[in-house]
Amino acid sequence: MDGSNRTIHPSCTGKPPVAIDIILQLDIFGIILYSVLTFMAAVSMLVYIEECIYIYRKVPSNKKSVIIWVNGAAPVIGTMSCLGMWIPRATMFTDMASACYFAIVVFKFLILMLEEVGGDEAFLRRAGKHKLRISTGPCCCCCPCLPHVAITRRSLFLLKLGSFQFALLKIVFTILSIVLWTNGNFDLADLEITGAAIWINPFVGVLTIIALWPVAIMFMHLRNTLHSLKIIPKYAMYQLVLVLSQLQSAIINILAMNGTIACTPPFSSQARGYSMSQQLLILEMFIITLVTRLLYRRQYDPLPIEHDDNENTKMVTVPENA
Repeated sequence: MDGSNRTIHPSCTGKPPVAIDIILQLDIFGIILYSVLTFMAAVSMLVYIEECIYIYRKVPSNKKSVIIWVNGAAPVIGTMSCLGMWIPRATMFTDMASACYFAIVVFKFLILMLEEVGGDEAFLRRAGKHKLRISTGPCCCCCPCLPHVAITRRSLFLLKLGSFQFALLKIVFTILSIVLWTNGNFDLADLEITGAAIWINPFVGVLTIIALWPVAIMFMHLRNTLHSLKIIPKYAMYQLVLVLSQLQSAIINILAMNGTIACTPPFSSQARGYSMSQQLLILEMFIITLVTRLLYRRQYDPLPIEHDDNENTKMVTVPENA
């Protein structure tokens, strides 16, 4: 039989289904899957709310805001993914909301490390005799010849600016994307040179890399000083949220747009890829929420004073000949 005569289900080329169509076509496995994932997203948000109450009551005022912001990354992304799972036509907007929130978290994590040291002034006092190693990921990990930078108010301001620009510009470009979408000029599946998405998304990607660089620089410098505060597993969770919410979703969405993921009515290939991405994120963010709760729910005592003979409080130093 000639393959050209095969009929294609209308849903394989149409828009994503509306929520009621998904509900009506769920089988037993689908009902269990959607119920469990929705339960996970709800528990994640409840755990986050309980943690916010704990932080509000137990944590010093200078750290409350940043810790609440950083802790919210996983539950917020999980909740947005749950909304995108139930309402596939809203996936673009839920993904944009998650991405905007995480852009703010990138900046807040940098501020969190500074606040754990005692704030900007305390950091400058502790770090006055040290230098920053800027040959680190994601920008310059392959450039060990780069000079080391003295820690001053100016260099600290530039580090903050490098991360803050992403928090600001990501929101600006998200609003611009929504405005262009209403006018029919923005479509994530449109990879033509005349489409807005092919220009906006790579530029946002560059901004992301620039924003991650100052955070990595600060972490490499403070990882010994903040070791007792579990900064390494905290940074690992922050990086894991980044990889899962950005890289994993991008890979799945690219495979879906290329037709690698099969069409399964009522989902087109692209809509099914988005749905798979949302479901994976709900599970992953649920686990990360529980782990971050263990890391951040602690007594927030002042950091010990740095002593030259105490390796646990010393910052990472750079040789003078560097």
